[in-house]
Order: sequence, then C-alpha cells, then structure tokens
Amino acid sequence: MVSAECVGGWWWPWRTDSVHGPNYTAPSACSVKLRATNLKKTGERFLNFKKVVLGTLVPLGVAAVGGWFSLDKETRGLLATVPTNRDLLFWTQPQRDAAFRAMDRLPILAKVNVVPASGTPSALPVGAPLKPTSDIDAYMAGQRSAALLVVHDGKLRLERYGLGFDGNGRWTSFSVAKSFTSTLVGAAVKDGFIKSLDDKVSVYIPDLKGSAYDDVSVRQLLTMTSGVKWNEDYADPNSDVAKFNNHKPEAGVEALVSYMRKLPRDVPAGTRWLYSTGETNLVGTLVQQATKKPLATYLAEKVWGPAAMEQQATWILSKTGKEIGGCCTQAAARDYARVGQFILNGAMVNGKSIVPDGWWAEATTKRTDINQPGRGYGYQWWTYDDGSYAARGIFGQGIFIDPKRKLVIVSNANWAGGARDPVAMAAREAFYREVQKSIDDEGVAPAK
Repeated sequence: MVSAECVGGWWWPWRTDSVHGPNYTAPSACSVKLRATNLKKTGERFLNFKKVVLGTLVPLGVAAVGGWFSLDKETRGLLATVPTNRDLLFWTQPQRDAAFRAMDRLPILAKVNVVPASGTPSALPVGAPLKPTSDIDAYMAGQRSAALLVVHDGKLRLERYGLGFDGNGRWTSFSVAKSFTSTLVGAAVKDGFIKSLDDKVSVYIPDLKGSAYDDVSVRQLLTMTSGVKWNEDYADPNSDVAKFNNHKPEAGVEALVSYMRKLPRDVPAGTRWLYSTGETNLVGTLVQQATKKPLATYLAEKVWGPAAMEQQATWILSKTGKEIGGCCTQAAARDYARVGQFILNGAMVNGKSIVPDGWWAEATTKRTDINQPGRGYGYQWWTYDDGSYAARGIFGQGIFIDPKRKLVIVSNANWAGGARDPVAMAAREAFYREVQKSIDDEGVAPAK
C-alpha cells in the first residue's frame, strides 16, 4: 500500500509499514521523503521501483509498450524521472518539473478528491497585449516559469507558458491552497456553520479542549497568532514540522489534532505572528468538521462551480483520507486566474457574495505584523500596504491581486534556487510593480 501526505508545502508519497516492515518510521509531511527499502545497489532499487510501477499500471488497464504510450505526457514524464529517496528540497530540476504538473496522475503517488469543472466556463476574453518594459522571456527564464498570466479589468492581457507546460495541464499550488481554505472559512461563516471568528477553535474541534488551543479563537488561527509554541525549521529533524506526521495518536483522535493539542503555550494568544504549518491544517480540519463536508466538495460549491472553471481541479488527500487545508490543489493556470478574478469581484453569485459583508476588507489587509516593511498577514493572505494581496506557495506559485488596478497575476514556476529562492522572489515582486506601472502609464487611474 502506498499513501501520500502533504502539509503546507513539501509533499511526496511515503510508503507504509506494509512495504517497509515494522521498524519503518514514516517521514514528516514537510520534509517528505520517498524512502527506498534500503537496497544497496542502484540496479536493485530500480528493479524494485519498476515492479511497483508495473503493479500500479496493470490495475489501471495499462499494459506493455502500447499502454505506456497511452499515458499522457505528464504521467510519462513523472514515471521517467520520479525521485526515489530524496527530500523534495534536493530533487533535481527535471524531477520537480515532472512532479509539479503531475502530482495527481497516478494512485501510486497520491489519492485526490476531484473538484469538477463547469459545463460552461466563464469568459476570459483576450485584451490588448500588455507592454511591460522588461523582457518577458528573460523574466520567465529567471523564474523557471511554467505559466505567467496577467488579467486586467477582466481581460487576459498576457498568457505565456514554459517548461513544456501549457494551458491544458494542471500545476500544483503548494501553499496557495491556504488562501482557498481561508475563503471557505468565510463561506462557512456566511452559511452559519461557523458562528463567529471569535469562537474558540475547540468549539469546532472538541478534541482540542483542555489544550493550549482551548484559548485560541478561529480568528487567531487564521492569522497564525495563537501564541502556541511551534518550530517550523525544516532543517531541524527535531522540529515540530518534522515530527508531527510521525505522531501516533490516541485511539479515536485525528493524528494532527493529537499532536497539536500537546503543544505548550509560548506567549499569550494574539500577541505574536508565527508561521505554523500545523495551524493551517487545523483550519482545514475546522472547516471540514464545521460543515461536515470534504474541502473539495465545499470548494466546488462555493468557488469552482460559481466561478465556472474551465477544467477540473484536484485536492490531494492526507493518509487519513481528508484534504490538506494548507497545500496541494492542482489546477489549470487560467482557472487560477479565474479564482483571482472571482475574489477580485467580491466572490459574487447571483448578486450575493459567498462570504459575509466586510470579509475581504478583513481577510486581505494586514491583521498582524510580520516584520517586513510594507507587508503583513491577513486571513491566510499575504498583504501589501497599497491594498494588494497575494496567495503564495513555495517554488514560485502565486496569485497576486490588486483591487485598485483591477489586476490579477498568476505565477506557476519551479524556482531554481529552491523553495524560497530570495532572488526569484525579489524578481517576482519587481515584476508585479512593473505591471502596475505599465497599467498606470496607459492612463488607467487606480481606483480610490
């Protein structure tokens, strides 16, 4: 049996004890490793992997050479380059190029829930070509960009692809999904599933009662200001983010909740921002328990259907069979753009927003300081003091939204410098500013 676990950022399948034996310890969800069976020879490891692949293809009805060529190019690329025993941070660029576009292609790699496409996609009309001052080809090469889209005033003014990717494929979101989950919290408030953001988290996740999270509000969970102690150092094997996926829960308690409820309080709730993958996943658990619906189902009801998406999306499941609140939706670049446009327009359906009045003003403006000038953090959105905001995922995934300029910029990439490439990140921020200036130079005054 092979399962997959993704939490907030770094994902890859892990094999269960039935494959590795009783002494096997599963890797953490954010230093995720696909470990070989300690075979000593590369040839033996390859043969073992080949057997696993063939064992998967046969039930899928794929056989021999003809079956191989019946697979789509993304799946063939993934099988040709799939990592065998390396942390995602140390995968080669070809391995990441193959995986980021195909994480949901084979059950051996991950199980997913599907978010259906719309029967009639919403229009995304082509507008006048954008005229930035810099060389787009050079920018995309520096970003190792798979997709770059600019939508202005509802019109697609730039649509470019790279790395062999195209508009028909699905690219993974990584932590861009955090902002999707936040939006579902707003929908759950509007629908009455969540009574108030000032409710204690334990009202919706009763197994947190008596823990440090018993004093934490839903709002504080959204803004990562719980004050609960957490170590998100990915290089530290003893960090919380490295250990919590290995945690053995008490009977009847979800593994994530079991680990999180043992954490001690560090500072008073609401007094400090601390990025915590564990807390983002608690947000997903909260939405699922409050609505009694899978996140993929609720996303389809509240966003994917109303925004009339062109293609289906997928949401990768944890080993417990539930979507991960902080990571790993897969979608087409144009549909990521539609998400941005839907939110830019207030997430309106038949004249009514899916979220309460005033939600966007709260969710997408600074709720807490993050010690970066001009920046902040809202409800799982990264905020700018000029009123812009963004969903961001490692390796260069992003949806940037500028309400004043009616602007949406979508980025799918595989940064050469790794998960948090500072050079690539600075270049992307500069590109955002350049696009803003290009629009201003056209004489389109930003909205007040």
